[in-house]
Amino acid sequence: MKKLVMAAVGGTMAGIVATTQFVGPLLAQEASSNESVYEQLDLFGDIFERIRAQYVEEVDASELIEAAIDGMLTSLDPHSSYLSPKDATDMRVQTRGEFGGLGIEVTQEEGFVKVVSPMDGTPASEAGIEAGDFITHVDGESVLGLSLDDAVELMRGPVGSEIVITVVREGEAEPFDVSIIRDTIKLTAVRSRLEGNTVVLRVTTFNDQTYPNLSDGLAKLVSEAGGMENVNGIVLDLRNNPGGLLTQAIRVSDAFLENGEIVSTRGRNPEDGDRYNATPGDLAEGKPVVVLINGGSASASEIVAGALQDHRRAIVVGTKSFGKGSVQTVMPLRGDGAMRLTTARYYTPSGRSIQALGVSPDIVVEQPRRALNAEETEDAPTLRSEADLRGSLDNDSLTEDEIRQIEADRAKAEAAAALREEDYQLAYAIDILKGLSALAPAK
Repeated sequence: MKKLVMAAVGGTMAGIVATTQFVGPLLAQEASSNESVYEQLDLFGDIFERIRAQYVEEVDASELIEAAIDGMLTSLDPHSSYLSPKDATDMRVQTRGEFGGLGIEVTQEEGFVKVVSPMDGTPASEAGIEAGDFITHVDGESVLGLSLDDAVELMRGPVGSEIVITVVREGEAEPFDVSIIRDTIKLTAVRSRLEGNTVVLRVTTFNDQTYPNLSDGLAKLVSEAGGMENVNGIVLDLRNNPGGLLTQAIRVSDAFLENGEIVSTRGRNPEDGDRYNATPGDLAEGKPVVVLINGGSASASEIVAGALQDHRRAIVVGTKSFGKGSVQTVMPLRGDGAMRLTTARYYTPSGRSIQALGVSPDIVVEQPRRALNAEETEDAPTLRSEADLRGSLDNDSLTEDEIRQIEADRAKAEAAAALREEDYQLAYAIDILKGLSALAPAK
């Protein structure tokens, strides 16, 4: 017993000695680091007072401090920033789906404002702004050197007022001006329609309305089609969707998954990570899904595409997505302002980070920029068939009902061909679902 006690005591003493040897330098290092921080804060205070006392014009002290805070946050990454009380209010309104502006989601790259995506049905979209465009000037004033918030502030203005933005676009030799009339942006989070036997769900943003709109729209179209047995599949169109609320991305993914991980987030400390899993229930009842993405699909859109792709629940079609794989937390501050801070990276179920890489589609399909123009269509020769020849024989092997069915099928095929001219990527997605439906075993 004495040996056991001694061994225990000896172990304790050794632990104390070892701890003392390491704690001394660590405490000294921490004290030195704190002293350096306090010196820097003193330096900040000195500069602040000199600006207030000696700058050529009188300055607003609160604006100066806000600018310093914003500079500190924007130096971290393109998505961290300070939100003034007005900006914080605007952001809360935007997540509810209605706000004023041009209708574009932007980021900053190489000092210029880069369009992540134009939003459907907004002034920017109707004016022809495209994902990947660079905005270099606003009403003739250069945005180079401005913070992203300041550049966005330049683009804001009264509803109905005109703004001229200068755009640099890949493939265009020279910058060009685009005139846009500002308007109130009312976002419809999900637009749904039937294309033949295919349900098309166009998700434009992830706000509070997204999942309810998607669920209601899908149910309505399935009812119009006469039941899920008459639907050959679903196209989830996430092109030019800049993202939004993480909670809505999780709910939309869960809508098509029965189980398994949807997304995980990992912060600076391992214990801060979260993992989100699907719950039983598939709104599509196992029908095949095609997800459409492009370079304007970002953040929450990439979470959905990545989750459905990793679980092999959907075929992802289009072009590589934007590559925003970070999570921002909005933290309220005193004075009704807020701080948007990047707090984590997110990972798809297979453990891949999308940050700067994006989601790679299973099938790469580019959207042709130039469609066949009207003159070329009019000049195209009209092809004749056997039925057009005078005196051609009738087909006596088919009933009138069978002939009507063939003509109806032909009309659907012609409608699909017309859709290819209008939206090649969507037509391609629908063709995939038709092919999968044709190969499905008969029940």
